[in-house]
Amino acid sequence: MKKSSVIILFVTSLLFVFNCTTKSDEKKPNKSAMNSLGLIGGLSWHSTLDYYTAINESVNSHFGNNTNPPLLIYNINQAEIHRFQKEDKWDSIAYLLSQAGLKLKKAGADAVIFCANTPHKVYNQVQKDLNETPIIHIGDATAKVIKNDSVDKVGFIGTKYSMEDDFITKRIKNNNIEVIVPKDITTINELQRIIAEELTYGIIKPESKAYVITVLQEMINEGAKGIVLGCTEFPLMILKDDLSVPLFNTTLIHSKVAVNFILNSDN
Repeated sequence: MKKSSVIILFVTSLLFVFNCTTKSDEKKPNKSAMNSLGLIGGLSWHSTLDYYTAINESVNSHFGNNTNPPLLIYNINQAEIHRFQKEDKWDSIAYLLSQAGLKLKKAGADAVIFCANTPHKVYNQVQKDLNETPIIHIGDATAKVIKNDSVDKVGFIGTKYSMEDDFITKRIKNNNIEVIVPKDITTINELQRIIAEELTYGIIKPESKAYVITVLQEMINEGAKGIVLGCTEFPLMILKDDLSVPLFNTTLIHSKVAVNFILNSDN
């Protein structure tokens, strides 16, 4: 065989091996170093947008470029959730959340978060349905930040369900943090009305904001050294400069823990 023929045969063989390897690699999934996160949103979509923005911005900042995280979003029908809440059908709410979580899991989510506080009322039931796929709890994340800031007494506002029940506040109290919650039913109902009739629609009324700030100031007068916005809609209205004590924005806190999960980081 001529030398030139041998060279051509050798090059052809290399190209064949290269092409086979390339095609084989193309069939393999490109596993990112980042974990995939499923967001159960629409609770409301306004606060879901804040989650999406905060998570993307943090990951972009981490990499110093436009690297985006692998997020999957399931948008819940909030009107249906509100109807079940009024009818006290929490099993039905758990079912909707579980179905959303299972779809996210099937789509590749390594963990799931509820983009709101109130759905955590059925956290245990949904977590059981999702089995080994973890649901990152907003209450645990918030308690950790409060404790790290050396605050031992906070005021808490949220939906009537999170103020009347302790599925969020108990997680905070378990960290030796005292929690003040409105007890007057008129106050509780008015805060619920502001959330359900205004904030979930993206409406911010000056008179409603003034009312909420008055409620929070009363908590501060009772000794609260910080305020927990225990509804992901309240950060749309109440800003850190509105009060004289630290504000614990559960949307941003939850988003930060979500970013840590995505990046496999403990920071």
